[in-house]
Order: sequence, then structure tokens, then C-alpha cells
Amino acid sequence: MFPIRDHNPSGRTPYVTYALLAINILVFLSYFTLMSNTQAINQFYYDWALLPARVAKGDGYMGLFTSMFLHGGWLHLAGNMLFLWIFGDNIEDEMGHVPFLIFYVACGALSGAAHVLSDAGSMVPTVGASGAIAGVMGAYLLLFPKAKVDVLIIFVIFFRIFPIPAWIMLLLWLAMQFVGGFGTSAEEGGVAYWAHAGGFFVGIVLALPLWLKRGGTQFWDATQGHPPHPEARYPAINSRMPKVRRK
Repeated sequence: MFPIRDHNPSGRTPYVTYALLAINILVFLSYFTLMSNTQAINQFYYDWALLPARVAKGDGYMGLFTSMFLHGGWLHLAGNMLFLWIFGDNIEDEMGHVPFLIFYVACGALSGAAHVLSDAGSMVPTVGASGAIAGVMGAYLLLFPKAKVDVLIIFVIFFRIFPIPAWIMLLLWLAMQFVGGFGTSAEEGGVAYWAHAGGFFVGIVLALPLWLKRGGTQFWDATQGHPPHPEARYPAINSRMPKVRRK
């Protein structure tokens, strides 16, 4: 079960979102070959990833910024880029190109700080754009809580796409971060849940001035939580379970 698109078309070309997608992919390709060499990739991550223990000791601050352009594998990269593709264009459309870039980088850096606070002694390298993208998702929740998001559900041999309100999908995702965050420690590696949750709330806070400028609750009342423009429509796609006749 994962989102594949929203019904919220942007009104301008999202150049910054496109650039961020391209940069993340190109950066990953630039060091992908190092992953077959454990020593080389570990040294690379030590130099460029976020290491909470280093930051806590007053070193490695650049990792708060460089780590958001690194990824641990193809699936990690693809998942993050999918979420950025779905939600990034609308926030860039609302904020403008340069303010959105500043917003994105701020969410990424502050989500990294949240991860450092969650386990300041960890030397496990942290990489990924998830914290920055979580901030984009938080802003999306604030501005377009009832925008439709198509979620693909795959169950063994059939699949179906369901449109659901953005607030349901986003809050479910946030709840998963809390469950994971309380259930694991930073030393176990894997997923930086508190970076995700921190980035989400940072995104909400940083988007508050824009929301208030739009009218705050009056903006919600005027749009009923939907995008302030016609929603995109897509043809229904689903599959059915094959029927097996009894003999």
C-alpha cells in the first residue's frame, strides 16, 4: 500500500522539484559503484553522511545538509523520489521556487537535528531525503488536507487504486513513524523515524505563515480543505481476483 499520485495539479512548472529529483539521482549514481566495496562506502558515508555522535561533539555539521542528497540503495532512492514527485510540485507552486528550495533544505537540516537529539551517541550513518520530504508532506497536510491521493494496494495477485483524502494517508504515515520510533533505537540502523517525524512537524511550522497569509481557517472554509482549483481526474484502474469454478 503506497501513494502513486495526487489529484492536485500545479499551476506552474516545478523547476526546483525537478532539479531536486535530478540532483538526488545523479548524486546516487556518482557513488553507486562504491557500494560493492565496504571500506570505501563506509569512508564515503563517514565523510558525507549524518553521524549523530559527530554532530553532538561539535563536528560533522555539514552532514546535516549533505546527507539529504545521499541514499542507501535503489529502493530508498525510488521511494523518496516518488513522494517528492507527488507532493513537491504543489508546495513549490504555493511558495514559489526560491522560497520552496529554502523550505526544503531547512526541513532536511532540522529533521537531521531531530535525529541527532533522538540518539546523540549513535555512529550509524544516516542518509536520505526523507526528512526534507517529510517537511513537504507536513506542509501539504496543512494546505490541502482533503486533496485526493491515489493509493495503490497490492494483495498477492490483484491490485487496485483507491483515492483517499490526503489527511488520512499523511497521518497514517506519521503514526507509523511514531510506532517505529518508539519501537527501535538509532543504533539498530534502518529507518530514521524521528528524522521523519521531526521533518513533518518542521514542515507544518514553516508553512504556517503561508497558510495564515491565505486566510488560515478561512482558507479551509473557502476550499473545504480541497485544492483551490479543479482536481485532476484519472481513469479507474483495477484488477479482479480470478474466479475458480468448482467441479
